[in-house]
Amino acid sequence: MVPCCITIAGSDSGGGAGIQADLKAFAAAGVHGISAIVALTAQNTREVTAVHEVPAVFVRAQLDAVAGDIGIDAAKTGMLFSRAIIEAVADWLEEHPVPLVVDPVLVASSGARLLEDDAVDVLVRRLFPLATVVTPNLLEARALAGSDASPPELAEVLVGLGAQAALVTGGHGDEPADHLFDGNEHHEIAFERHDVAATHGAGCTHSATLAAFLARGLPLVDAAHAAAAAASRAVAQGLVEIGGGDGPVDVLGVLAR
Repeated sequence: MVPCCITIAGSDSGGGAGIQADLKAFAAAGVHGISAIVALTAQNTREVTAVHEVPAVFVRAQLDAVAGDIGIDAAKTGMLFSRAIIEAVADWLEEHPVPLVVDPVLVASSGARLLEDDAVDVLVRRLFPLATVVTPNLLEARALAGSDASPPELAEVLVGLGAQAALVTGGHGDEPADHLFDGNEHHEIAFERHDVAATHGAGCTHSATLAAFLARGLPLVDAAHAAAAAASRAVAQGLVEIGGGDGPVDVLGVLAR
């Protein structure tokens, strides 16, 4: 059977991040990708100009439709935007538990807020306890923890907030390494950093790949190593010629020159 992985996130009209990046990452990792879109963004490589929230009842309808026919082996959440969406997604996941990667997307790479201010607390309170692992970047981890601590310390704080495990990604850190705390042990996951002006969608690609390998049955540490390697490769193959801002990553490599 082909594993099936769902992304519950927003659509990026520029094709670089969000649902679009997740589905490409799923394909690259050898799983069938399905989706529940929670918001539409008017977005390009430079900015997010508008966000249109999908009604929570329709988000649930998407989840019911794919789960009832196709099945879900693992899930990831990305941009969730509002309290109403988070509550609806958490309610559904409580009723349909699956391995879950929570990518707590707070701000787009362009600086646009992708999670309303009053939704952060409900994200932590409702989704973290359901998560197999949460995958903030360093800036998001510091915002969620309210601390400028080191990645290992931040990961411990995030697990203390309810997640089973926390993976602080290293794209914004001084050293090219992700840090995973699985609740018992710390794991440093090194990756190759590339000086390429095409990192749009790298975080989405990382978390989606992690979810895909969990869907394929890999242990968390092995899946985290595979995700780090995939995100690094996607940046190396990034499409710098696309748009006037930071170009999209290319996890599939089919467009690499």
